[in-house]
Amino acid sequence: MTEDEIRRTAFAMPVTSPAYPCGPYRFVNREFLIITYRTEMEKLRAVVPAPLEVTEPLVKYEFIRMPDSTGFGDYTETGQVIPVSFQGRKGGYTHCMFLNDHPPIAGGRELWGFPKKLASPTLKAEIDTLVGTLDYGPVRVATATMGYKHREADHAAVLASLATPNFLLKIIPHVDGTARICELVEYHLQDVTLKGAWTGPAALSLMPHALAPVAELPVLEVMSATHLVADLTLGLGSVVHDYLA
Repeated sequence: MTEDEIRRTAFAMPVTSPAYPCGPYRFVNREFLIITYRTEMEKLRAVVPAPLEVTEPLVKYEFIRMPDSTGFGDYTETGQVIPVSFQGRKGGYTHCMFLNDHPPIAGGRELWGFPKKLASPTLKAEIDTLVGTLDYGPVRVATATMGYKHREADHAAVLASLATPNFLLKIIPHVDGTARICELVEYHLQDVTLKGAWTGPAALSLMPHALAPVAELPVLEVMSATHLVADLTLGLGSVVHDYLA
């Protein structure tokens, strides 16, 4: 390959067969189980990076089933999103994510800065209950349950929540092990078609784990739960704060 060919064609590794294709990335029938719970304010402040601000002691624990996504295939992910404020705008900071598919792990980390690790999440209906689980190796780390489609949720409120900005801390190391990139990234979900949204009784159990420390933001009280299905595009991001500038 010539230097000009590399400049024109290279966008991800390995250069001859990248781990993921170029975007945009469209998701069809993306299914969410989102359980919002109250936790300890001091522990939230300890993990949310400035200049983001924690406004309330809440965490959204999410399970997301993605059966049809361009470039990434069929997979499931789970993780914690913390409601935050940035320059007066409310949004969500993605604290941790666990999923079972390599291309979205590589693409998510390299493009946006999603904090993704390999694990075994699931989301499925079990008779009258929607069940989400996270196993890290042989260890059960998280279990979420929700009554299946008990009541229809407010579609306008759900669409408004999907339209809020999302924030990520993107860190890419230099070859000497120091940070080459350390940025706060903002992205949005685009072209959202909400196909259904429901609410109902829910419960969430988090277990301690050294490498999947979701339980370090303990569940004090479940506040609400939402189950939704939507088509959407994962928009590319923009840098809103450069920690190395």
